[in-house]
Amino acid sequence: MENKNFKIAIIGGGLIGLYLAWKLSEQGHSVSVFDKKKEKEIGKKVCSSLFSERIKGFIPQVETCIKNEIAGCVINFPKKKIKLNFNPKHLVVDREKLSAILIDLIKKNKVTIFFEQELNQLPTGFDYIIGCDGVGSITRRLLNFPSPKIVLGSQIFVQKNNNSNNVFTFPTATGFCWKIPIGDYTEYGIMGDPKNLKKEFDDFLIEEQIKDYEKILSAAIPQPRFSLKDGGLIFPEQKNITLCGDASGLTKPWSGGGIIWGLTQANILLKTFPDFNKYKKETVKRFRWLILKGQISKKMIYFLGNNFPSLIPSELNYDNDFPSFFKSFWHYLIKQRH
Repeated sequence: MENKNFKIAIIGGGLIGLYLAWKLSEQGHSVSVFDKKKEKEIGKKVCSSLFSERIKGFIPQVETCIKNEIAGCVINFPKKKIKLNFNPKHLVVDREKLSAILIDLIKKNKVTIFFEQELNQLPTGFDYIIGCDGVGSITRRLLNFPSPKIVLGSQIFVQKNNNSNNVFTFPTATGFCWKIPIGDYTEYGIMGDPKNLKKEFDDFLIEEQIKDYEKILSAAIPQPRFSLKDGGLIFPEQKNITLCGDASGLTKPWSGGGIIWGLTQANILLKTFPDFNKYKKETVKRFRWLILKGQISKKMIYFLGNNFPSLIPSELNYDNDFPSFFKSFWHYLIKQRH
């Protein structure tokens, strides 16, 4: 297909939507972004701001938004603590500041941004439409596509200095709680089945002796279903409309985190644009087995940690974006032999 500049509508001004707007506008396309929030609200999201260092390869400007560096995660099972040393390490990032940087970049590329847009129909006059509008995607709903499987996440922020370089997680019956050090305050959160979430979170906060906080913030988190055909993700059948990130149901099965996977998916879209059918095939090829392995590894580690903790090493090196539990375990065995 010969090179041609297209008119592109991106619905959703989150990090994935802004990143795509930036890169597509650099390719010379005419890009418009539609978001339901006010400009000053862009970047505010009920979501952990913990990303792996790989984000620097996508958005180098993130260097100015780092609030803390995280070396690993301590999983607190009832009878054993397991330390995962992150490789690459993780960063606590100021989402609002990073979003503002991306908005400035795309404005310099003459991208048109429409804030406070409550869409009741898909925008017209565009060659292509990309929905990057999260788990509650209006793009997906306007196309009458089903929602992905979801779990619920809640979080609070406590004015409590915490400069630790480790995240702490605590498995629950349906998910896990977490504690993330951010410097001048600490984030506490939970992900799991909506039916049990409130009680599990209340019990966790009592255990952590947390009493004073402003409010609990909650949001749905998509969880991909494994499927050989589509990878458990959602792709429209139209040739000129597609979805990316949370809107397509793409998140890591073990944590609900999605930014690095979403940016990786966005790069596949950029590489294959404007062939959305090829984009679907390449995305499924990239993530199908990762989703399956993630689902299996999560269940296996939780089962062993809760029932046979002695079978799991106390410390492992671990890639939290594209992990292989078996590879990590094998490296541990080699290290023990030496």
